[in-house]
Amino acid sequence: MASVPEVEVVVRPLRDPAWTAFVADHPRALPFHHPSWAAMLADCYGFRAFCLTVDDDAGRIVAGLPVIEVRRRPGPPRWVSLPFTDHCPPLTAGIDEAQLVERLDAARRAHGISRLEVRAELPGPLAQPHGTFVTHELPLDRPEGDIFASLHANQVRRNIRRAERAGVTIRLGAVERDLTEVFYRLHARTRHRLGVPVQPLRYFHVLWRQVLHLGLGVVFIAELAGEPVAGAVFLAARGGCVYKYGASDERRWDARPNHLLFWEAIRWAVRQGCPTFDFGRTDLEDTGLREFKSRWGTVERELGYRVLADGPCRPRQGGLPTSVRSVIRHGPRVLPRALGRVLYRYTA
Repeated sequence: MASVPEVEVVVRPLRDPAWTAFVADHPRALPFHHPSWAAMLADCYGFRAFCLTVDDDAGRIVAGLPVIEVRRRPGPPRWVSLPFTDHCPPLTAGIDEAQLVERLDAARRAHGISRLEVRAELPGPLAQPHGTFVTHELPLDRPEGDIFASLHANQVRRNIRRAERAGVTIRLGAVERDLTEVFYRLHARTRHRLGVPVQPLRYFHVLWRQVLHLGLGVVFIAELAGEPVAGAVFLAARGGCVYKYGASDERRWDARPNHLLFWEAIRWAVRQGCPTFDFGRTDLEDTGLREFKSRWGTVERELGYRVLADGPCRPRQGGLPTSVRSVIRHGPRVLPRALGRVLYRYTA
């Protein structure tokens, strides 16, 4: 067995002021690093949340990541950073990442943890591949007019203007019901159409109260003739703005509400000072969605996940089997909600 590194990993409470300050000051901190995101997941699904840090001789944090402990009996617990999260790399400041990986592996073995899953790349031979996806980032470090000019002329800019001519308007969600009622209705409809379970309604109540209401993100609603026709949730931090959830009424796609909604979200991210706009994780085989995101002037990058474990691990799969999705799509509209209430906690 490999020797334990001299500098050990510290297990801190998620709301430790030192971790909160480290995240707030780190230029590459994503919304998912903020304590409120992991706290929201823990609250909704009954998990234990904390952070793992490496401190210098003065007790200052020089590296760390938020973690959720997932327990399923029988079997040992595992650590995940983080479930239901697109990308959450360790944050470092003056420490070699390969050394950090050795320390994280030693920490999980010392605590009797079977595996530590990280939603990011990790260097070194200890880190096993655990899934490969792609992400699309739009740089925002330029004038708004230049950003608009970088969008595909026919497939994006024309559709934004088409939505404006059709009378689509975009508003910022101001109260909890904008997320838990207005957006949730569209979200449930979209998930049924895609054949995917719907998160419990409680999840969106907690998301509003612990994340969006604290200024860590927003929900945008697109309306046509006063009727909600699309919506999306975006998270924001120093490291950038991230698209998290989207929904729409397919009966009004002809008005192109999603295009105008995304454009207004990009403009909002520019005003917030976000350096990038991340369109979120995409499965490799979802060529249609990759094509849609690539038309927004984005740079497509590979997004790899890694795991530290006692033995070999199978790569993480990116979605439900086609047969299961078909059953959900052709089933009653209550089916995705019922499945979500039962299954989501066990897919962490």
